[in-house]
Amino acid sequence: MRFVYPHLLWLLALLPLLALLKGRQGKAASLLFSTTSVARTLAGSRKITPGAAMAALKLASMALLIVALARPQQGNTTTEITASGIDILLAVDVSSSMMAMDFTLHGQSVDRLAVVKSVVDRFIDARPNDRIGLVAFAGKPYLVSPLTLDHDWLRKRLATLEIGMIEDGTAIGSAIGTSVNRLRSRQATSRIVILLTDGVNTSGRVPPLIAAEAAETLAIKVYTIGAGTRGLAPYPVVQFGQRRLVKARVDIDEESLQRVAEMTGAFYFRATDTDSLEKIYSEINAMETTTRNIKKFENYRELFPFLLAAALPLLLVAEFLRCKRLP
Repeated sequence: MRFVYPHLLWLLALLPLLALLKGRQGKAASLLFSTTSVARTLAGSRKITPGAAMAALKLASMALLIVALARPQQGNTTTEITASGIDILLAVDVSSSMMAMDFTLHGQSVDRLAVVKSVVDRFIDARPNDRIGLVAFAGKPYLVSPLTLDHDWLRKRLATLEIGMIEDGTAIGSAIGTSVNRLRSRQATSRIVILLTDGVNTSGRVPPLIAAEAAETLAIKVYTIGAGTRGLAPYPVVQFGQRRLVKARVDIDEESLQRVAEMTGAFYFRATDTDSLEKIYSEINAMETTTRNIKKFENYRELFPFLLAAALPLLLVAEFLRCKRLP
């Protein structure tokens, strides 16, 4: 339901004012009573006079005419959006090293995973027409969400990521292999993996470069991101029941990550803080784009003829009452 000229509906606000002005008008008294008892008796009988009925009919017909002038229409709009043709698998490290608190969120120092979840959430929101999946990995990979266009559900699954949800370790090669395996059978214009880690491959059965060779053969790009400040980073530890921060060296196998990206026709990035991580995902978002096809169908039926048909009988009845009024 919509109105072509909705601004005309403001004229309806004038009708109560007309009714008020009409009610204040009246003829001079024809009879005088010496007491109010007679008038009180007459007032006890509640009858609608022809004049009152005529005024009500005129106001109702005017309301119908005003709504008709606004041209109400009933129908529906259907929008078809064709998926972009890009399939994206997000691989996120959830190993214990992601507890390092060298990133900030809303001005507060937080662990790396909290920032990654926030940035990836916005990345998903910026790509509504892509099929996106999510893999978490530590000592082994775990499929959190298959490729889907239901991004609300995907973002809920992203929010469940926690450090310690998978046995500890850093299986970068296995994470790449699992992601590539999920993309290999997809018929998409572009298939990409975005892998984020803050460590060195220490677990898993598949070396990163072997997994990269499989991705290269299948024409799947693997963007790699090394997350963590350079040098030393603060890590939370609990000693004697008390939590405190200690400095630990950040060790990322940048050479392997860069080689994986180059082999698959992608790029390696280093995120040393929250701002640089956001820029990296924004840059990847800008590089991997396609044209969207949007089709919009509208079908509306005019309703004003029905309103005019309803207003005409009211005007005829009001005119009939005016002609039949006694002098």
